[in-house]
Amino acid sequence: MTELTGTPITRRKSIQLLLGFSIVATISGIVAPIIAYLIPRENAAAYGGPSVVGAAADFPLNSSKIVSVNDKPIIIVNTKAGGLKAFSAICTHLGCVVAWNERKSIIHCPCHDGFFNAVTGAVISGPPPLPLTQYELVVRDGQVLVGKQLPGRSA
Repeated sequence: MTELTGTPITRRKSIQLLLGFSIVATISGIVAPIIAYLIPRENAAAYGGPSVVGAAADFPLNSSKIVSVNDKPIIIVNTKAGGLKAFSAICTHLGCVVAWNERKSIIHCPCHDGFFNAVTGAVISGPPPLPLTQYELVVRDGQVLVGKQLPGRSA
């Protein structure tokens, strides 16, 4: 092999080039995600008001339904103790979609057996480190509306 100048590339030189490329690639792989994390996203959609997710009759007692609000899965639960509540349907452990456990009346993450309180969204057991994010929920004229994320509950 020869360089563009016509002098041969030695084995030592090719190993140095390969090692230099590896170091640059490793540093780039470490620095790029840090920079991406520190730069705020500009494509965050502005809040456009509460979204209608269905009629109140669509949510019978001791049941749940997963709906999409602003392209985010939201679980709406209806319990005797808490009435209608809206939580993020994304588990705070590894991002799996949660489900309703009707027998126990709790929210369950099937991926790693995480359990959440259906009234508060708090972790009951399992590996999730944080409670589910709660959203505003209002029943107006027989329609269920889901609004903004409640403060202090972000995951």
